[in-house]
Amino acid sequence: MHLEIDLQLLDPRYGSEFPLPDSATRGAAAIDLRAAIDTPLALSPDACVLVPSGIAIHIADPGFAALILPRSGLGHRGLVLGNGVGLIDSDYQGEIKMSCWNRSPETITIAPGDRIAQLLIMPVATPLFRIVDSFADATERGQKGFGHSGIR
Repeated sequence: MHLEIDLQLLDPRYGSEFPLPDSATRGAAAIDLRAAIDTPLALSPDACVLVPSGIAIHIADPGFAALILPRSGLGHRGLVLGNGVGLIDSDYQGEIKMSCWNRSPETITIAPGDRIAQLLIMPVATPLFRIVDSFADATERGQKGFGHSGIR
């Protein structure tokens, strides 16, 4: 499935120093987001910084949104997103920025153009809530919350 989305290149290095945003492989679900910074950034342990991507998108269709996700290999080494997952609504048109958090005990250096997160476009279902006094069909789980099923 393909969805046409308007893309603005805010950093002039795209198309020359940085490749244009695209999937890394044919089977990739997300598009890598790069650090559009001018100099290497040393991120100390437990530090968090907002890193620009140098791009903006306009999804336009309210039936879709974009998620900013961490890259698995970087997350394993300690570079994760400070907010867990970022959300880009269909009507947002500003620059995509990534909240990068170093959860490792070592300093992590982010270089200009490094792929540090990924952008995943997802369909969105907008709920139409019905106010009820109780639920018509009881489930086996009901109101059982965190940890109700145990660990084994």
